[in-house]
Amino acid sequence: MQEKRGDKRSLRRTILTQMLTLTTSGFGLVAALAWNNVIQEFVNTVIKPYLPQGYGLVSLFIYAVIITIFAVTVSYQLTELVEKMGKKSER
Repeated sequence: MQEKRGDKRSLRRTILTQMLTLTTSGFGLVAALAWNNVIQEFVNTVIKPYLPQGYGLVSLFIYAVIITIFAVTVSYQLTELVEKMGKKSER
């Protein structure tokens, strides 16, 4: 009987953990799409007017470079934060 209660609690915890992960991922996707729109508008408004007509590929390349730099920077900063938190918890 005790074993069934433990299994139910474990299942509930697993389900809640999964729901938290999915919710966080969903909000992360929404935030990424918002930044995507901001960066696209920046490229179209600030950079594209200085390029000659027909250089759409160049503006897309600039957009891809900006997105890549942004993603690497954010990932690096978050990795550093997690490592700092891990070191503090070890003490």
